[in-house]
Amino acid sequence: MEKSARRVSAAAPLLLLFLLCSFPSAFAGHDYGQALSKSILFFEAQRSGFLPHNQRVTWRSNSGLNDGKASGVDLVGGYYDAGDNVKFGLPMAFTVTMMSWSIIEYGKQMAASGELRNAMDAIKWGTDYFIKAHPEPNVLYGEVGDGNTDHYCWQRPEDMTTDRRAYRIDPSNPGSDLAGETAAAMAAASIVFRHSNPAYSRELLNHAYQLFDFADKHRGKYDSSITVAQKYYRSVSGYNDELLWAAAWLYQASNNQYYLNYLAANGDALGGTGWGMTEFGWDVKYAGVQTLVAKFLMQGRAGQHAAVFQKYQQKAEYFMCGCVGKGSRNIQKTPGGLIFRQRWNNLQFVTSASFLATVYSDYLTSARKSLQCSAGSVSPSELFSFAKSQVDYILGDNPRATSYMVGYGNNYPQQVHHRASSIVSFKKDPRPISCRGGYATWFSKKSSDPNLLTGAIVGGPDAYDNFADQRDNYEQTEPATYNNAPLLGILARLGAGHGGYNQLLPEVVVPTPRAPTRAPAAKPVSPAPVSTSAPISLVQKVTASWKSEGKTYYRYSTILTNKSPKALNSLKLYINKLYGPIWGLTKSGNSYGFPSWIKSLPAGKSLEFVYVHSASAADVSVSGYTLA
Repeated sequence: MEKSARRVSAAAPLLLLFLLCSFPSAFAGHDYGQALSKSILFFEAQRSGFLPHNQRVTWRSNSGLNDGKASGVDLVGGYYDAGDNVKFGLPMAFTVTMMSWSIIEYGKQMAASGELRNAMDAIKWGTDYFIKAHPEPNVLYGEVGDGNTDHYCWQRPEDMTTDRRAYRIDPSNPGSDLAGETAAAMAAASIVFRHSNPAYSRELLNHAYQLFDFADKHRGKYDSSITVAQKYYRSVSGYNDELLWAAAWLYQASNNQYYLNYLAANGDALGGTGWGMTEFGWDVKYAGVQTLVAKFLMQGRAGQHAAVFQKYQQKAEYFMCGCVGKGSRNIQKTPGGLIFRQRWNNLQFVTSASFLATVYSDYLTSARKSLQCSAGSVSPSELFSFAKSQVDYILGDNPRATSYMVGYGNNYPQQVHHRASSIVSFKKDPRPISCRGGYATWFSKKSSDPNLLTGAIVGGPDAYDNFADQRDNYEQTEPATYNNAPLLGILARLGAGHGGYNQLLPEVVVPTPRAPTRAPAAKPVSPAPVSTSAPISLVQKVTASWKSEGKTYYRYSTILTNKSPKALNSLKLYINKLYGPIWGLTKSGNSYGFPSWIKSLPAGKSLEFVYVHSASAADVSVSGYTLA
């Protein structure tokens, strides 16, 4: 990330008119599946360390192989944040959190597009590094390299001659924001790997527990300890939002009541119930926390904390209303309709806000609710349409007919502010590029980049939809990992649709193998026993299975349908031989009823609930009901 300000001249109106007339195909619809594939591929170009045998961005080579050595720790791996060669821990952790959230919500759609495994690999590249960076419970390495010396040079990662010093936080030099965000990343990622790699998932969750304790007990801003980060990733919002963010993800990952109680007890003091936000990103997490807690509330998991969690939800909806222009304080937009927060890398805020709008629209749909804003009601489909409009703008539906994703469409940035892509590949010409020589030979070139940085989302246009494709225009042409991370989930959702399942029920992330293999004979599962009362039908089926510690677990989906001509106003189910958790119903004594988000079930409509255990299907029967 470059810091010093530069002027960018606005494009002339005639040029805009020419572009609009020259690229009508940009408005003909988008291939979201292709965009998803490209956006994931970008992360392989950002890899540091020993590149794997299946590396698909072949113009990159190994780099940063001595990172951490001077400090006696192995810090090889991880991601370069943007167009430079520094590994900044705070934005890297946020990137991993958002990639994980994308899979947690839309893993089924990613699997349908064939990209789930690639997305999980992208997450694991980050979490493998975080495990190395957390060698002790109260020690976390938060940066490798120095932005000042790095930016003085223009070199490929493979040629780095800059200072690779490692910087850490510990009890004497705390960093609650950095430790909190890393805890959130590892907790969220533990959900992603829970069934495909349970041992790794448990390892990640243990690191997350330790990091949260470290963040909470030894409070302080990380950039007061790692002062070299201040010029590039200053923690303006402080650490309160990260403490809540980490607690929310730890509750989501562990179902441990401690973290739910923490959210309730500290919501007011740490700002979760008080701050109404119009931005969400690597620094300010409040809108993300509020959206997650609102989900817990709609899932019926708030328990005795419902009143506090409603205050979180009000702030989440404040953010959503501001996005669609119906709030008491609306987010600024360009004439072309793009969210505009700041001139420098504005698209980071666009993708993150669009992700929150996407998931919240699906939560509302599942809860059969709408958004109540100061300027009127907003349907879930209207909120989702807003998110889609932002993604479509990025992909080319804008006044310049420019795609701000490199390699997507016919008209995209050619001179990206990115050291590796702007210099000839090390594999093509391994002669070293000197520190200042890179500026003279490659940075100053006015030609297209020799290496295509496929899938990168650049900084984007200004407040008037203007954009200058120039390498020295880092405010607009520099990409960043946290620009892409939230986009994965939205593109998967746009490309594969809703999927027809309740977004408030848990999803199991089970990737398909890389290559076809002969599957072992599966233990036969007994047909699901169902007791049906005439107006109500129940159908159970196994939707997923996996092995963990020698046991085979099954995920059962049960569809309950009201077959009567009247609304079903109350319901009692009796469930026998249930040996695991259940979602989508509310337990009352020895029976189960409607979930909190459903008051009645109209004629002909269905609801779904799911449970997981390592046995044949439970016995489900209707013990009582009333019709309108």
